[in-house]
Amino acid sequence: MSAAESGNIESVLQETRQFPPPADFQPRVSFRTEEEYQQAWNRAKDDPTGFWGELASENLTWETPFTSVMSGTMPETRWFEGGTLNASVQCLDRHVANGLGNKAAIIWEGEPGDTRVLRYQDLYREVCRFANVMKRLGVEKGDRVTIYMPMVPELVIAMLACARIGATHSIIFGGFSSDAVAQRNNDAQAKLVITADAGWRRGKEVPLKVAVDESLEKSPSVERVIVYQRTGAEVTMVPDRDYWWHELMANESADCPPTPVDSEHPLFILYTSGSTGKPKGVLHTTAGYMLGAMMTTRWVFDLSPEDTYWCTADIGWITGHSYITYGPLSNGATSVMYEGAPNWPDEGRFWELVEKYQVSIFYTAPTAIRAFMK
Repeated sequence: MSAAESGNIESVLQETRQFPPPADFQPRVSFRTEEEYQQAWNRAKDDPTGFWGELASENLTWETPFTSVMSGTMPETRWFEGGTLNASVQCLDRHVANGLGNKAAIIWEGEPGDTRVLRYQDLYREVCRFANVMKRLGVEKGDRVTIYMPMVPELVIAMLACARIGATHSIIFGGFSSDAVAQRNNDAQAKLVITADAGWRRGKEVPLKVAVDESLEKSPSVERVIVYQRTGAEVTMVPDRDYWWHELMANESADCPPTPVDSEHPLFILYTSGSTGKPKGVLHTTAGYMLGAMMTTRWVFDLSPEDTYWCTADIGWITGHSYITYGPLSNGATSVMYEGAPNWPDEGRFWELVEKYQVSIFYTAPTAIRAFMK
């Protein structure tokens, strides 16, 4: 009897089948058997301090080692107190130092078909240059920075540059209105907004700078705006407030030492979807978030150095933060990033990109798979 015939979905919620990894995939998996997974789960449950402390010591690059793994009670637990580190070092410096500078970090394609590849050393240099740009504009450790951009590499560069100088980024999905931008600017008391003239979606320009201009009429804390030129759309540039990305970056130094921050230093603010009420700003701190993103990426996707990995989410959501930027880059992976709609100009766009870039691990939503099945 089908779920529809039985009148409920209970029949499809009871799953007893098991699917072990294929033999040729076995050597690379994090947990080869259910027993191995259960052992790790039991250790995390019975000895969380030992479990997470070992992982943090082995996998995060510390400027100053932590003195305690966790303190306080949920949900006020504080992780890795006494330690200092920098998230951009975790994603960039250590890979360049370990010989991965020439490895592709991001393979990007825009909706119109333009492409770019940024190696780890390229991304490192661009992040350092943009970090210096922000410092010259007065952004300091602890300041909040709004990022309202299309899915372009400069979005990742801006994120990591904020982390490099200890600024807290607040990314806003590019489809949101000027009112949403103003609200988030005010909640965070953002000092700087990073945006683009526009982005591409289904062959049309999405006017991002126009929305920012409208939001700033209600966002008194914002002092500066940096604009990346993506589509060439005409925009208004306010003197002494608005600056072009490419002009600021033209002669900037690619040397920017990372700013060590406390383990509990705010890495970013990201809002919930608002599906059950008013969107809530959730603050994610550096060490605990970085370890979680790094290890779940490794465990769930079983990335190998040869893989080309693609998560089709938007960075404006937590999946994109964790599984396009911080998780893959902290693991030294090669990650595909795509700007536009998944079914533009036709339903085969995703599969064309998978074939073009030889994607070996593909992470998307079940609804997308069903929509694009051939």
